[in-house]
Amino acid sequence: QVQLVESGGGLVQAGGSLRLSCAASGLTFSRYSMGWFRQAPGLERELVAGISRTGRRTYYIDSVKGRFTISRDNAKNTVYLQMNSLKPEDTAVYSCAADQNLADTVVVVTTQYEYWGQGTQVTVSS
Repeated sequence: QVQLVESGGGLVQAGGSLRLSCAASGLTFSRYSMGWFRQAPGLERELVAGISRTGRRTYYIDSVKGRFTISRDNAKNTVYLQMNSLKPEDTAVYSCAADQNLADTVVVVTTQYEYWGQGTQVTVSS
């Protein structure tokens, strides 16, 4: 049974930092491209950052470039999202997702992702 469990969310002031973690089990983690998504109330879910199965390739939406960093540790079956210089508009539920992709590319199509975590709330106060 595949499980993705996020942690590290919380309440932070604007300009602050948080580090999200997503621990995976029940799958061969190194075969999977991973993504961090977010969904704010009333808005569609969006891919914030993605990373290829080896970590060699990454992707970010424009609004987080230079502030967020995605990384992974295949030995620990964990993907991370370091979020710096947080803004109130970053407030959302953040979820990780996995898609088996042996091509070592980043999956940017939301519907391709097979497995999803429950999400963790990130709230940035002004």
